[in-house]
Amino acid sequence: MQLAQHPDQHPHQHPERTDVLIVGAGPTGLTLACDLARRGVAALLVERAGALFPGSRGKGLQPRTQEVFDDLGVLPAVRAAGGYYPRMMSWKDGERQGEWDLMERSTAADPTVPYPDVWMVPQWRTQEILHGRLRELGGEVRFGAELTGLEQHPDRVEATLTGPDGTTRTVTARYLVAADGGRGAVRRLAGIPMAGEQVDPNPSLVADVEVAGLDRDNWHFWQDGPGGVLLLCPLPGTDDFQLLAQFGADEQPEASADAVRELVAARTHLDAAAVGAVRWASVFRPSAALAERFRSGRVFLAGDAAHIHSPAGGQGLNTSIQDAYNLGWKLGQVLLHDAPEELLDSYEEERLPVAAEVLEMSTALHRAGTVRTTRRRGARTEQLGLAYPDGPLTVEARPRPAEDALQAGDRAPDAPLDGSPAGGRLFDLFRGPHVTVLAVGRELPAVPAGVRAHRVDGEVAVGAYGRGLFVVRPDGYVGLATDDPADLPGYLARLGIR
Repeated sequence: MQLAQHPDQHPHQHPERTDVLIVGAGPTGLTLACDLARRGVAALLVERAGALFPGSRGKGLQPRTQEVFDDLGVLPAVRAAGGYYPRMMSWKDGERQGEWDLMERSTAADPTVPYPDVWMVPQWRTQEILHGRLRELGGEVRFGAELTGLEQHPDRVEATLTGPDGTTRTVTARYLVAADGGRGAVRRLAGIPMAGEQVDPNPSLVADVEVAGLDRDNWHFWQDGPGGVLLLCPLPGTDDFQLLAQFGADEQPEASADAVRELVAARTHLDAAAVGAVRWASVFRPSAALAERFRSGRVFLAGDAAHIHSPAGGQGLNTSIQDAYNLGWKLGQVLLHDAPEELLDSYEEERLPVAAEVLEMSTALHRAGTVRTTRRRGARTEQLGLAYPDGPLTVEARPRPAEDALQAGDRAPDAPLDGSPAGGRLFDLFRGPHVTVLAVGRELPAVPAGVRAHRVDGEVAVGAYGRGLFVVRPDGYVGLATDDPADLPGYLARLGIR
């Protein structure tokens, strides 16, 4: 199937070869590149810009995303670079009006959920951390390389990359992953439609700014300023604030530094001189959109290339990172362990329904206008409750598990390894690119090489899982739940493990 050709190919140029070509070095592409690199998959990550994205846009990391980062080895750096969401502070006529919590904070420790609260890290810093991890793993980003042509063949993808000086080169890959955003080239060249809607006709402006004369203990909120709402949120690990301002549907906000300073002076008690450097600014209209499919032949869509979210609820970046986490291990099993090609079909079958559900939720949160009300977070917004109960890799083989019991397709919870001489927790067993078999409260059967198998008998683990045998996928979901060891070989063979 031919999708596009580029007229300026050099006829004698030898194409560069790789197993996976990833287009776009945002959080999605960087996460996928890290996951593939630790598996030993040959991958090339390209980015048309000359550097990583400079703004704070997606700053909230949900509990489930922190678990992903734990597995990828970047969570200590992420925790060191961030902080909890500060309490909101309302202002009117230059006077403080009182505090409240936008994000509920957990009040009771739960050993099955090690990172219960949303963690704030500017997006640019998250990307720097992932980029650093990728380099530790032997990978790199090729900046200034824009995808301008794409051809699909039965056994490969041929992509044309164009540099800033107009020179082109061809890259041949077994698979290509679009992580280049909602307006990226890959989805268009692959001919995959995206349907969406405008969530809010009113434009917004977001910027990263230096602000003098404002404390960093609160997220500052002016609801009644002339022209509309303005918020200034201190960004942890920096001297900057993230500014967010809303405008009327007929207004045309500007993103220049002078316009940002005038905006702050008009809507707050601060004057324009209080605003120092404006490091990044962007105007947007909140929208929601979903690609018709997430795969076309050897091309996969992930992140904003597949789904675009309103910023309400902090779901977009998190859903995107988990797309990459779902796809990475499947590519690794097919490319390195001869897993059946059908394993890759499960990416769309699992992630498209999740993206549709999250889009619906984030759109509802935006239209509900929750800025002045504490967000009642739960398993859905934390993405801990997102599961694959009807997914093609989900096998619930126990005859009658209790309705409230952990089911195949659910996230595999954490638990302390009570009684283990080395101590630790289940997430220590899961960490890495492998499949894990847990024997909870029962004997551990023999398993094939390459599978890590453990017997656990601790009270928390037994309470969280119930007694039985559980295959935990590399992305931390229960694939098989059974009481019969004879079910293990056939299921593991579907993942390329024999």
